[in-house]
Amino acid sequence: MLRISAPLLALTLSLSAPGLALGAASTAMPMKAESMELTGEVIDTWCYLSGIMYAEGTAHHQCAIWCAAGGVPVGLLTEDGDVYFIVEFEGRSDTLADPGLLEIQTHQISIDGDVYERDGLKYLSVNKVLKDEGIVNLTHEEYGIQPFGE
Repeated sequence: MLRISAPLLALTLSLSAPGLALGAASTAMPMKAESMELTGEVIDTWCYLSGIMYAEGTAHHQCAIWCAAGGVPVGLLTEDGDVYFIVEFEGRSDTLADPGLLEIQTHQISIDGDVYERDGLKYLSVNKVLKDEGIVNLTHEEYGIQPFGE
């Protein structure tokens, strides 16, 4: 049985409606965006934060698509290990099951965007994908394809 810590559960519940999380934060305390260019792997945040996703890249590709299609918030994992929750993608703020994000699951991308940070969480509004290298993290060779539910 998978056990979820209370902080992770609270984080997951708050991220199930990313637009609400940013909206609530902006009324309580204005957040200032920092414009940045970032590079990293597109991930599904649930499997990454829960520790289920021990193998990124191609080994986790299909699961990442299923999670994103099911409404799990999508994130960007940078090389320095920071996770940015994507709350807006190329002008669309309804990022849950966004077709554009489904297309780039587990891809290595570079983006131009605005970063917001509150209470240790980093939120990302992707203005434009500058570069899409596809899936460069070929972990299936090491881990094999990870079947759903195992």
